Amino acid sequence: QAQLVESGGGLVQPGGSLRLSCAATESIFSVADMDWYRQAPGKPRELVATITASGLPNVADSVKGRFTISRDNAKKTVYLQMNSLTPEDTAVYYCNAHWRPGKGWTRNDVWGQGTQVTVSS
Repeated sequence: QAQLVESGGGLVQPGGSLRLSCAATESIFSVADMDWYRQAPGKPRELVATITASGLPNVADSVKGRFTISRDNAKKTVYLQMNSLTPEDTAVYYCNAHWRPGKGWTRNDVWGQGTQVTVSS
């Protein structure tokens, strides 16, 4: 079974909205902090948003006020709600889960497969 399953990418017009989903296994979702990254052509990978296992969210300054990250404990899913999209938001978006089994232990990282978001008229 895949540990992270992404969905929700696609083509949207400028000013539109998309919601990305990242469904995790129970074992990961219960302990992991989760992030959304994106990588646009010719640009370095960028951390877009984070949310802790307890549900504390944060988003990058570049998307603050437009993007929201959240967790649904019943569905074991992390969402990235993207509003007021612009062509600069076009990128491959990746879900990441990470946790540390104990103090001094190496951090574990699991990545989703990535989903393409294209903002164009």
